[in-house]
Amino acid sequence: MKKTFTYLIFCLALISCSETQDPFSLIFEDLESQKGLAGKKAYLASPFTAAGDRVYLIGNQDGSFPDMGWHVEGEMGGIWMHPIKLMDGFSAQIQIGDQKSCLENAEAFMNYPFSNLIEYDLSTLGLKVERLHFVPDGKEGMVVLYRIKNVDKSEKSISFNWSAKVDLMPVWLGERSGMIDQEDQVNFDEMSQTFWAKDLGNDWYVSWKTDPKFQVSPVANSCEFESKGKGLASTFSTELSIPADGAIIFPVFIAGSTNSQLQAFSTLAEIQENLAADWFSKKERYQLLKSTAQIQVPDQELQEAFEWVKYNTDWLVRDVPEIGRGFGAGLQDYPWFFGVDSEYTIQGLLATGRKELVYSTLELIHNLSEKTNGNGRIIHEASTNGVVFNPGNINETPQWASTIWEVYRWTGDREFLEKYFPSVEKGLTWLLEENDSDGNLLADGYGMMEIHGLESEMIDVAAYSYKAFADAAQIAEILGKKALSESYQQTADALAEKINAEFWVPEFGSYADFIGTADEAIHLIDGAIIRADTLNKPWAVEELKATKSKLSTLPKDQKQGFVLYHNWVVNTPMEVGVADPEKAQIALKTGRKYTNPFGVFVTGIDRDESAELEEGSFTGSKVFSYTGAVMTLPTGVSAIGENNYGNPDQALDYLKRMTRSFGFALPGSIYVVSPDYGMFTQAWNLYSYAIPIVTQFFGIKPYAGNKVIHIRPQMPSDWEEAKIERVKVGENEITVTYEKKGKNLIIEVNQSQKKWGLSIEIPESYEQVKVLGKEVSSDTQNGYRRILMTGEKVRVEAF
Repeated sequence: MKKTFTYLIFCLALISCSETQDPFSLIFEDLESQKGLAGKKAYLASPFTAAGDRVYLIGNQDGSFPDMGWHVEGEMGGIWMHPIKLMDGFSAQIQIGDQKSCLENAEAFMNYPFSNLIEYDLSTLGLKVERLHFVPDGKEGMVVLYRIKNVDKSEKSISFNWSAKVDLMPVWLGERSGMIDQEDQVNFDEMSQTFWAKDLGNDWYVSWKTDPKFQVSPVANSCEFESKGKGLASTFSTELSIPADGAIIFPVFIAGSTNSQLQAFSTLAEIQENLAADWFSKKERYQLLKSTAQIQVPDQELQEAFEWVKYNTDWLVRDVPEIGRGFGAGLQDYPWFFGVDSEYTIQGLLATGRKELVYSTLELIHNLSEKTNGNGRIIHEASTNGVVFNPGNINETPQWASTIWEVYRWTGDREFLEKYFPSVEKGLTWLLEENDSDGNLLADGYGMMEIHGLESEMIDVAAYSYKAFADAAQIAEILGKKALSESYQQTADALAEKINAEFWVPEFGSYADFIGTADEAIHLIDGAIIRADTLNKPWAVEELKATKSKLSTLPKDQKQGFVLYHNWVVNTPMEVGVADPEKAQIALKTGRKYTNPFGVFVTGIDRDESAELEEGSFTGSKVFSYTGAVMTLPTGVSAIGENNYGNPDQALDYLKRMTRSFGFALPGSIYVVSPDYGMFTQAWNLYSYAIPIVTQFFGIKPYAGNKVIHIRPQMPSDWEEAKIERVKVGENEITVTYEKKGKNLIIEVNQSQKKWGLSIEIPESYEQVKVLGKEVSSDTQNGYRRILMTGEKVRVEAF
């Protein structure tokens, strides 16, 4: 009923709904009213996605479907309905008389928030063709619309052939759960004009058809493309007549099922019947994504990137029956579920109002972790069939504790805390009882950097462990576990001391990559020298050899902090705020050296003096590797660290660098490796944007459990005006407006729950403060004046 109502509203708005107008024309009309982003000619041979939560399509912007990906080699593109693949893709041919033309080598690509358009120039036939993709929410299928325009002055009769390349097959690690790929078989039901295919060894189905007004019949394959696997092609043909200067829209509906042919047929009918309603329902949902935590800032490129990163994250939502609903890490090769990727991204989702997705993802990760480990350890990676590939790196378990705390801060949901705190308790016990062999509170093992051999006492594991115990202490206190809270806080305090004493390496002005023995470090240096030499980084080779020479004079079993790789994780103490202020400023300055115009190097020794000139495409290996890479997550972490220690201009610089990758290869998206390598869209990009912008520039720090929102804006110096609207905190919703004119500062806050407390903080350099025009006194703490109040609308002026 809601979808039908939405559809009718949009019809009235367009003043174009009539009994004679088909939904296909309505969709094209609406698309023309939307703002799309154009692709670049140079990147037409690179991937895009049309995504829904059950089905998504991945092909190239030129309209082709080449083999792509490495997890299941060559199979990560096409049409997927996890945990199975439906098709490798499709192709089409147009024939007029004896002239035939395959729809290939498209001339243009346009990306929209929830659809895409590919344009073909068939001027030799007097035609122009557009191909539109749309995947409805919650449906196990999609639609492809071809709008064929006759640009001549005479009527045209054409033969239109459409070829499906079926490839029903399991997801990565399918064999571990009994999913064995068999041959596929294609059938045609003439009465219903429906094609369908089945994997002969499994109840995996895909079906496709067009609108009943078009008659189709099977023909020999045309414009077929080669692809891996056990799939096969099937082609139908239909005759179309297009008037002079007219157009015809030809739809193809595609649906899948892991249960029955009947279910696939039923989904086809449902998609066809509700197409317009589904389109406008999804449009309405995307408008809500846009308007929630919507920003207006002087940097328009940054503003647009932030908006689209919210859309990018939605493209990654996977709703898999019997497994759960969550978001994958990235496309094309990481469409499944990760612990740490979720833990970063969820913080961005909270700041942008996606509570339901946060809850469902956490439940999914928790269930998989309990089933696999049962001891509080959080998994690292699981395929969409529920098979866990990696039971968890060390950092993911402490980051889980902090994630649970962040959810409570934003939602105030005590039942949520009570549900998940047992997993926090178990996880922190596992962290130190099973991974801290020498009992010094520093767990051993891989953190975020999975460099072979680099699994000693890692700086990021230490930093995230500190934050985990500090956050768990607050949870325990809320739940009435006072003794446990005190114990956790003592551990956090001890870790803070160790991080600033034992990990700090003054001669490098940096926190150490790891703490280990001199003997362990020497072995790692040998590998690092080979890497640096292979990448032709002579400065790094020289530095590493000098370090090795120094270490050779130390006892082999002497433990200390070592700076070898200059990995990005040395910035995590600033990210979590545990770094001593003086050390933080030194370390942040050091970290700025390991950048290029797109952001922060994953491994600092991969940088050289030419890095600041590296503004073009990144050349990486065919099998995904972080060697030589600059990535969005390290860049976001550096921005967060700069903001934590009072450097918003430097934080903005990092965001600007990251934004240079926006639309570099795929319009509207940011690759995980800057600017155009690896995953063409990545979940944790939302963390790298939302935290610096929402919680630091605008300074929104919620404590929903106490119905209080702390607001301490920390804007870049050249931002005189900024606004963020509809930030959701618990049942409250706030809008913050910031205005700085000369020596005057105005902060205005509107909230939907007028009885909630607002704590607005401004620098103590402002001597006079007025609230709603009346001068007020204020507390001063840590260099800020704090004004406490309630009300639906609060306006603070400082002079």
